[in-house]
Amino acid sequence: MKASTLRHGFNFWPPFLFAGIHVSDLAPDWRHARVEMRMRPWNRNYVGTHFGGNLFSMTDPFWMILVKECLGGDYFVWDKAAEIEFVKPGRGTVRAEFRVDDALLDELRAATAGGEKYLRWLPADVVDAEGDVVARVRKQIYVRLKPKAR
Repeated sequence: MKASTLRHGFNFWPPFLFAGIHVSDLAPDWRHARVEMRMRPWNRNYVGTHFGGNLFSMTDPFWMILVKECLGGDYFVWDKAAEIEFVKPGRGTVRAEFRVDDALLDELRAATAGGEKYLRWLPADVVDAEGDVVARVRKQIYVRLKPKAR
């Protein structure tokens, strides 16, 4: 699947669409993604700030997808664990960015070259329009080289 097709699909996917989550960039080489969420009446919590579940949802699939696409079909890549720390109330438009670099891919390939599984935590900050951190998210991915068919 092309990155642009997935980006458009995400933007019409009901969990993102109804939460006000918008994928504004998904690089053709799968090395970068940018996601934003505007404040809407339906994504506010009881005290009028962004609902924490939506702050997490806007970051949920991206590390796994980007790493899986960058490594290619010879690897299993799964989400294993996640955590979120709410730093300050989120108001207005918030965003998160994800970048996969050569160093990360080299690390994952080296750690799994013998067929072992490898668990790696990856961070993503959700920031507001001023660049202040609203939430810190960490996702743990599971990576393993697929066994060769005999």
